[in-house]
Amino acid sequence: MKLSDLSVEEILEKVEPIMENCLAGSNERNHEKHTKDFTDRMKAIVTPDELKRQLASEPAVYFTQRDFVCLFRRSQSVGIVWKQSISSSDDELMNQAIFKAVDGKILIDHCIIC
Repeated sequence: MKLSDLSVEEILEKVEPIMENCLAGSNERNHEKHTKDFTDRMKAIVTPDELKRQLASEPAVYFTQRDFVCLFRRSQSVGIVWKQSISSSDDELMNQAIFKAVDGKILIDHCIIC
């Protein structure tokens, strides 16, 4: 069964741990952990040097609470939007990611937090 054919609850059950690991890797400044569930396309973009550049702000910013907002179904993927909180301000950010199945494994093919 395709990812996009699952219920919202089933999709979130699969992708929430993936996003949690990705953000934990970012918070830990651990490139391998951060990119563990990235597609090859994403891994080519988020190199160790690029992740270091993205996380270079001082004081360090950490991702905290994340709340599901909505899900978009595509023929070969799903898009998820969360309201994302960070340690450095009370601003509400948007965390959006595209997940797709590659060789039977669900991977992040796009992610931006703004």
